[in-house]
Amino acid sequence: MTRNSFLNVFVAVLALPVLYLADVTPGTAPGLTLVRQAQAIVGAPLTPVSVAGVARRTTARAVTATAAAQATAAAPAEQQAVAAARPAGAPAIGTVVSTLPEGCEPEIRDGIEYQNCGGVYYRSAFQGNNLVYVVQ
Repeated sequence: MTRNSFLNVFVAVLALPVLYLADVTPGTAPGLTLVRQAQAIVGAPLTPVSVAGVARRTTARAVTATAAAQATAAAPAEQQAVAAARPAGAPAIGTVVSTLPEGCEPEIRDGIEYQNCGGVYYRSAFQGNNLVYVVQ
């Protein structure tokens, strides 16, 4: 190694720790410190404890809870309406049958095919390797 190369490496090795200790902050006197002053920015919109973030999460939770409560309150009324619309003597919802009664017609609801058999709806399903129909 030449003298110039050695001198460059030596200066770099000595300067590196000084660069880590140098506190260059605009508006303050330059100096050497071991630890800089920690500065946490609280209040930016996406920080966990920001006022905006807390408000956004609280609102989202309140809206979700309200929607869930309304759906739960409406569920019994919907179930009663469905039960009233079912024909007398129809099998109970969830009953599994291996064959459909006569006169069933396919009907698609929300992208799912049901078999409408005189007001009773059946949905095809597999039970093991067997094709069965579940009353909906």
